[in-house]
Amino acid sequence: MNGAELEHNLTSHALKPGAVEDVEEIRESAKELGRKILWRCPPSREQSLAITNLEQAAMWAVASIAREGGPS
Repeated sequence: MNGAELEHNLTSHALKPGAVEDVEEIRESAKELGRKILWRCPPSREQSLAITNLEQAAMWAVASIAREGGPS
């Protein structure tokens, strides 16, 4: 990583036109999987970690769309 990449990563990025739909699709898919995890997995440390990592995956996916513009 260089200084320009660090600057880019730590700067707020407005969503480009059309990216809102991409972000909403990612979030809806994450919610669907999260509901399945809560329904199918017994309450446990493992369930909690699965939800935490799902939240992280969704957050990074949205960040990639915001930073790089997404495929739309």
